[in-house]
Amino acid sequence: MSAADEFSPRAARPAEGRHGPAASRPVDHAKELEKLDRMARLLDARYGVPGTRWRFGLDSVLGLIPGIGDAAAAAPSAWIIRKAHQLGVPGHVKARMVANTAIDTVVGSVPVLGNVFDFFYKDNLRNVNLLRDHLRAQAEKASPPV
Repeated sequence: MSAADEFSPRAARPAEGRHGPAASRPVDHAKELEKLDRMARLLDARYGVPGTRWRFGLDSVLGLIPGIGDAAAAAPSAWIIRKAHQLGVPGHVKARMVANTAIDTVVGSVPVLGNVFDFFYKDNLRNVNLLRDHLRAQAEKASPPV
């Protein structure tokens, strides 16, 4: 089932930013989730190891660059968390998302062990799944029981 099937295209207001409320721009949760899912897959599961079910993404590749690789990989992860904030995710979910990214960044910065860890720990996919679960719960709350 696609993200568009899971969530009604109801409009919601993004969180108020430093430039004031963005009330004039409705947010399509399904489209936003689809964009975030594409980004997470690019970062965590874009490429496969032939003959196995193992997948890795740009996060793992960037982690191979000593010193700056893990910091560079944290930037798109922060963008995913920012978009979740704009979609109205509560603080406890954002805290889990930040923890996932912090774990990946800190452990990923350890030479050799961090590269192996990056290969298996998919923080961006985890974060998008947290967002998806939150949006699904919100949609279920908003729709009247049948």
